[in-house]
Amino acid sequence: MPLGLYDASVPVFLRYLDRLLGLVDAAQAHADSHHQEPAVLLLARLAPDMAPFETQVLIAANFALRACFPLAGQDVPPYGEFPATFDGLRARIAYVHSLLQALQPSQYVGGESRVLESQAGNARVSLPAPEFLLQYALPNFFFHLSAAYAILRNQGVPIGKAQFDGFHDYPSPP
Repeated sequence: MPLGLYDASVPVFLRYLDRLLGLVDAAQAHADSHHQEPAVLLLARLAPDMAPFETQVLIAANFALRACFPLAGQDVPPYGEFPATFDGLRARIAYVHSLLQALQPSQYVGGESRVLESQAGNARVSLPAPEFLLQYALPNFFFHLSAAYAILRNQGVPIGKAQFDGFHDYPSPP
């Protein structure tokens, strides 16, 4: 049986939104244990021209909405306004999570024939739904998730591949 658009999108985004939430929690725990102002991690970036951690989390969460709702033939819901704090990031992730959980597989039936459009920086993307998901939306979501992870690693937050994907398990360092 072929993998449908619902199964290739909603469960994947839900799982990795949970992983993103874990990164936010790890960032706050690190800041708290090091008596560090939250802004140090929230505004940390890998390069001067890259978005900071807080923005990477925000964009990743928003990409889940930008992908799943058009695939279901619906308008993207408002992103909502949340403070640029650890609690605000958690609230945003919870908001997106709840919206995705409300989507039903039946809404995706026939979606393979849809052509979806999105703004990609200054470019306009227009792709058939399967390509939109697999070549545009998922890679962008994982780009921002990976950037958030890399920023935290760069800032000394003790996370690894296990925290990124939830599958790997490695012994603790000596």
